[in-house]
Amino acid sequence: MRLVVDLDLCQGHAVCQDEAPELFDVPKQGQVRILRADPGADLEAARAAVRYCPTQALSLIDDSAVD
Repeated sequence: MRLVVDLDLCQGHAVCQDEAPELFDVPKQGQVRILRADPGADLEAARAAVRYCPTQALSLIDDSAVD
């Protein structure tokens, strides 16, 4: 699994940082920075961040499904 952000959609609401601070950083008046693309043991927190992102700027990509 890999976290991906669409910076064209991100508005810096920081919901992702609230849900998974070990995976995301959102500076004041800035856009999200992914701290670790592979969520590893924090997969459930990553899923919550993706689910609750108000602009749907985040995605989880399953690299194992790619041929």
